[in-house]
Amino acid sequence: MADLVPPEIRGSYFGLRNGIGNLVTLIFSFVAGSLLQILTGNTRLAFAIIFAGALIGRLISLYYLSLTPDPHPVLPQNTSRESIPQIARDLFSTNIGRFIVFNVFLNLSQNIASPFFSVYLLSTLKVSYINYQIINVIPTVVTMLVITWWGKHANKSGNIKILHITALMIPFISMLWLVNSSVVWLCAVQTYSGFAWAGFNLCAGLFIWDAAPQENRTRYITLFGALGALGFTLGALIGGNLGPHLPQIKGSYFLTLFLLSGILRLIAVLGLFHRISEVRSVPPTTTTEILLGDLRPRSIVNSWRKIFRRMRP
Repeated sequence: MADLVPPEIRGSYFGLRNGIGNLVTLIFSFVAGSLLQILTGNTRLAFAIIFAGALIGRLISLYYLSLTPDPHPVLPQNTSRESIPQIARDLFSTNIGRFIVFNVFLNLSQNIASPFFSVYLLSTLKVSYINYQIINVIPTVVTMLVITWWGKHANKSGNIKILHITALMIPFISMLWLVNSSVVWLCAVQTYSGFAWAGFNLCAGLFIWDAAPQENRTRYITLFGALGALGFTLGALIGGNLGPHLPQIKGSYFLTLFLLSGILRLIAVLGLFHRISEVRSVPPTTTTEILLGDLRPRSIVNSWRKIFRRMRP
């Protein structure tokens, strides 16, 4: 994908692609849920239909993937290729390596809390299933609405600027769960979460593609994914084993995990992110210009109009 999509339009392209993907995911999650509700007395038939639909969807995807050409980039002669262990040894001394290390620690601190939000909602707050579904679906909806907006700004202002803004927002997501336990408040927190993570996740992937040397891009992406998954795994293990031994906040150790996760995220952002620099030449842009310049309903609607225009044959 990095070879197929020119760097100057990657933000808009992947914002568009991810926005459509989130819309389709949202629609078909409700379709599947409705089918299970309708066929309550025959769940085997319901799941057979759902799995058959998934199979058909993947076969259609495979067909369109087969139509996509492989660009086969021609690398300069005498190009040196590094092994993954060689790249791993230099993680702390290169710009892209420091970003990979930062992402590992952010994933670890995030997943100390993330697996337990659902448990907290259902076992501690005992919210209804409809409220649980609403709270969980809000980040997907918000991501779908704003990701093209983030992509447009990533094109203009660079990925690091967007990552800097959103990385500073992310530590407070889990901390805000301590403020109030009402459904309305948690919906507001999830809206904030969807807005921040949409920009961060989009630009994290784009930055790896921009920063990785072409001759070793696949290896850097592999290492980024593998170490990121390791961070998620360690975070979940730490949170699951440490949680019951922590002092409780408002009668729940889940809230203590949420606070700990937020503090560790903040430490990762303040301690590691400042050593990562942009690799593209972009004009200077202030945070105020990005966040308040055109974050209006009309701007978001216009972005989606462009999406549907591009979808026309």
